[in-house]
Amino acid sequence: MGLSWQQGPLSPGAIGRFLLPEPLPERLLYVERLRRRMRVRFGGAWVADSQNVVVLFEPGRYPVAYFPESDISPDALQRTEHTTRHRDLGLTAWYTIRLGDESAQRGAWQHIELPEHAKELQGRVAFAWPAMDAFYEEEERILGHAADSYHRIDIRQTSRKLIVRQADRIIADTEKPLALYESGFAPRWYVPRADVDESALTAVELKTFCPYKGLCSYYDIGDAKRAAWSYREAYREVSRISDFVSFEPDILSVQLDGVQLRLEPGQSVVPHGPDRDLTVDEALPPHTRS
Repeated sequence: MGLSWQQGPLSPGAIGRFLLPEPLPERLLYVERLRRRMRVRFGGAWVADSQNVVVLFEPGRYPVAYFPESDISPDALQRTEHTTRHRDLGLTAWYTIRLGDESAQRGAWQHIELPEHAKELQGRVAFAWPAMDAFYEEEERILGHAADSYHRIDIRQTSRKLIVRQADRIIADTEKPLALYESGFAPRWYVPRADVDESALTAVELKTFCPYKGLCSYYDIGDAKRAAWSYREAYREVSRISDFVSFEPDILSVQLDGVQLRLEPGQSVVPHGPDRDLTVDEALPPHTRS
């Protein structure tokens, strides 16, 4: 997923390699300006509002937004005695965020003994995503983590034969699946519902959020838990997969042109749960919200 996550070029499980005569350091951290207005909401007010955010890409982690202290509400940050040490960036101070009657312990952090080569983070603060009420770019709420400028999704129509089975039962049979190619992931195959035996799908309560695709619903198939999923109202950028169904090849038998698909190493995903105070309505595409 993007530059530093899953199998991206800066991730521990990178699928490719840099063509250099000497090996690169085991860990490469990368920082750049976001070039978007980003805001943080907490306690019913804006705690940060900046057009000068930088984003840190760290191997194996989602991108993290760092705000200049000057763009954070005065007195919102209360330094605590708690410190940690980042393996690359040195001593890290932790803050309680306090606005009015609301507070969040360890709601933000700052690297206070940065090495000379990491001065881009000097005087900048990052907020703990789950502890804040919400993060925004302009007027739209951003889910899960700061935007990854190196993340991309392409969707392609195909006529390849895809069959999904559980034991002897055919769950899906189609010659018009959509192939979804997402940065750092193996292709995922989405099946139109007309080609799915929906009587085999049992909806579960779990819902997760993808910052790029939207609200995701899950299905059990027999005794196979969360064996399928669907973005019922996918975001506009990926609306072609709206209400299509995808199946886990490590749980079910998924064959593409007669070849059994397998979940590649490094492809397991820790899904995002609901952000703090997030409503289902907010997670839907803007044009479908009530």
